Formats: sequence, structure tokens, C-alpha cells
Amino acid sequence: MSTDILIQKLERIETLIEQQGILRKDVLNFNEACQYLGLSQSHMYKLTSSKSIPHFCPQGKRLYFKRTELDDWLLRNRTDTQDELDQQAADYLIKKGRVKL
Repeated sequence: MSTDILIQKLERIETLIEQQGILRKDVLNFNEACQYLGLSQSHMYKLTSSKSIPHFCPQGKRLYFKRTELDDWLLRNRTDTQDELDQQAADYLIKKGRVKL
């Protein structure tokens, strides 16, 4: 096995270990939150400055994020599937008495 392939594999293992560490933490620093969300630092700064994403700034300088709040933020604005929309429409029509079973 060549040295380059070995180095690549070791770097991949290191990345996986870092990701596992982030998943175990309850509070993430700025860089960890960017990595966790897959966002660039500039985009994350825009989200925090516009107060679009929940965050903490305890001493006015460093930003921290609660991982569970980031998960909730990611899962907001869910879009229903077509089957769910069809069921909601059918339920509405039955409730209003326009469709009789």
C-alpha cells in the first residue's frame, strides 16, 4: 500500500472520529456548528447576525449552539407529502359534509 493511500485513509478516519465527537456534545462552538450543519462560516455568520438561527453569545464574542436546537432549526418548515395533502383534503371534505361515505 502506498504512503499516499495510507495518509488518505488516516485522514478519513480522523474526520470520522471528529464527527463522532460532535454528535456526543450538547453544546457546539462556532466551527463545530458549521461542520455539523454543513454550512460555510460566512453563511453561519449571516444567520447569527440576522438572528435566524438560535445561538448563545455569553461574553459577547464567541458563539455557541445547542445541538438539539440546531436539529429543531433544520427540521422546521416541513413539507407534507402528496399523500398527506390528499388525506387532509379528503378529511376536510368529509368534515364539511360535502362528501358522503
